Amino acid sequence: MIRVAIADDHLLVRAGFRALLDSEPDIEVRVEASGGEELLRRIRQTPVDVVLLDIRMPDGDGLWTTEQIAADDALAAVKVVIVTTFELDEYVARAIMAGASGFLVKDTEPVDLIRAVRVVAAGDALLSPSVTRRLLERAATGLRETSVPSELAELTDRETEVLRLVAHGLTNDEIAQRLFLSPLTAKTHVSRIMQKLHARDRAQLVVIGYESGLVAPGWQ
Repeated sequence: MIRVAIADDHLLVRAGFRALLDSEPDIEVRVEASGGEELLRRIRQTPVDVVLLDIRMPDGDGLWTTEQIAADDALAAVKVVIVTTFELDEYVARAIMAGASGFLVKDTEPVDLIRAVRVVAAGDALLSPSVTRRLLERAATGLRETSVPSELAELTDRETEVLRLVAHGLTNDEIAQRLFLSPLTAKTHVSRIMQKLHARDRAQLVVIGYESGLVAPGWQ
């Protein structure tokens, strides 16, 4: 059973998400909160696997809350999905760097919300190439304010190539096809890159790839 928490200051949004997710046999909403501080208190008492987190909330916005979750060893297994609109792209990019595993837009289709919860709970990142490109292009100014990991120099040429493809939003299978590798080898490369760059998941690799210049604004 995938245990979910929903944090949004709009009761109607929370109710809609709960009704949709609770209708699935393998998903259960266990926590609701209207702000970041309330969410943190509740998920420390009631364990969850995935948090659907609004960016703009009182008493702790989505960025602050994501940072608190990522910094708390007791919440290390909790996966965060940011639910937002494109007006706040720079905050979403920072939230991903802080530890969020992906993002959704508020008008996402119901089936995509359900898929997002399952994908993130399974340990992967929710990254759509087209949406990721739009997000990172519009967040470029904010990203330049962060530092590029010095560990990039430790990557092999192959790992750098794989990182670039991850930043383009490709899956392990797609990377394997592009580089004529087995899917297992592609997965191994991604795991090693994450270890070397101290990245929590693929979402952070995308942002690192972008801000390091491996992926530039306007890529297709």
